[in-house]
Amino acid sequence: MINMNDIVGSHDILMITLDTLRYDAAVLEENHCPNLCGSGSWEKRHTPGSFTYAAHHAFFGGFLPTPATTNKKDHIRLFHSKHTGLPTHPNTWLFDTPDIVSGLQAEGYRTICIGGVIFFTKKVPLAKVLPGYFQESYWRMTFGVTNSRSTEHQVNHALKLLERAGMEEKLFLFLNVSAIHGPNHYFVPGAKKDSVDTQRAALRYVDGQLGRLFEAMRCRERPVFCLAFSDHGTAYGEDGYEGHRLAHEVVWNVPYREFVL
Repeated sequence: MINMNDIVGSHDILMITLDTLRYDAAVLEENHCPNLCGSGSWEKRHTPGSFTYAAHHAFFGGFLPTPATTNKKDHIRLFHSKHTGLPTHPNTWLFDTPDIVSGLQAEGYRTICIGGVIFFTKKVPLAKVLPGYFQESYWRMTFGVTNSRSTEHQVNHALKLLERAGMEEKLFLFLNVSAIHGPNHYFVPGAKKDSVDTQRAALRYVDGQLGRLFEAMRCRERPVFCLAFSDHGTAYGEDGYEGHRLAHEVVWNVPYREFVL
């Protein structure tokens, strides 16, 4: 396990949620994702929430997806709130705020959110909650699920922010990728409905766009610690289920990666 006490303060931190990406789809597409998987394979984990809003509340509280193993010794958290009375690991970074975003801000990080799906739009009070964790938050119609070039637009916006950011600044950049969330059938020409195959095609597209962001962050003064994972999966007819916000293994099993750029 990486020691987060060595990471916080010395590294920029990039957190990417690949909204709605199924674990099985991610594994099937692994060899075609050189940016996300060039240094290793997806790890199978269990999400703390079956839909975006619930899962991200948990993530920002420090509850990232849990290793899919019954061995509790593997369940070591990167982040943990102080003074809970619960045992913690020496490699866990402890924050003394309500969430990791404000915790990193207290450590001198500039916190930035680039939203994607509906819960980041800020159009209604509910959609202001998650982006409200951050000092800066951005959403455009072109970042949303109905735009077939959404990741391109999100990365373009991130690159503009990085150009204006001082090299000496410590950054916590969060990106909620919307392209994999339905509708994603338009990533396969002729497809009429979403499926594992169209989600795989969406993931290939996303990986291709993330390469530009990774390269820009590598050019910064600090090394970059990257977290990339799904918030939940989705059902495409398994056992009669469709969608998410439900208890099925294709929803609860998510891909997870952590690496230094």
